Amino acid sequence: MSDARAAILGTLRRTRDAHPLTPPPSDFTPLAEKQWPPEERLPRIRRLMEAVHTEFLEATEADWPAVVTDFLTREGASTLLYAPETIDGAKLSANTHSPSPPRGEGRGEGDVASSLTLIPYDRPIEDFKQQMFEGIDAGLTGTLGAIADTGSLILWPSAQEPRLLSLVPHIHVALLRADALYDSFWQAMRDGRWADGMPTNALLISGPSKTADIEQTLAYGVHGPKRLVVVIVR
Repeated sequence: MSDARAAILGTLRRTRDAHPLTPPPSDFTPLAEKQWPPEERLPRIRRLMEAVHTEFLEATEADWPAVVTDFLTREGASTLLYAPETIDGAKLSANTHSPSPPRGEGRGEGDVASSLTLIPYDRPIEDFKQQMFEGIDAGLTGTLGAIADTGSLILWPSAQEPRLLSLVPHIHVALLRADALYDSFWQAMRDGRWADGMPTNALLISGPSKTADIEQTLAYGVHGPKRLVVVIVR
């Protein structure tokens, strides 16, 4: 060992011995200290996500299918990809239809024609890859909740609701239950017992897809959805 190396290691050992470290409690983490009053979590999440162009809608458990379909129809979307085997997917399918006015009568002022077609994600991707990438306007997913610390949605993809639902369509519509809010990612993992088992891919999403070129010109939708619409379900 060289004299210089021996001197450096000797100094480190003496410093270590003179200032022993006290191990932190087994449940300690700096993230545990990041807390907000319950009433401040949602406003903070919304503020952080709106700052990166996320859009928000308000709904209830009873009317969120109508809120989603009416919004997409107004925005000019014609197709919505959804997971039919999930609870949310089944509810969407059961509560969505395309009404038409009686023959000879026009629609009343404020009425919105619902021409949205629901596309169930019930086949292997190989069977409708072209349609997914070229003929789907929006995709609907649920969430596990949202994180106040970073302003992020938590998505837990499954065989019934694959991650492509949230990554490929131009518009990603995500359902966020207002009672599923966490202070930090650490709290979400702890409370959800993630250590007991995780999917092959979990997603944290804070806004629509965006990237910048060498001149720092920001563009949305290059590598994923151009719009992220969060439906707060109360």
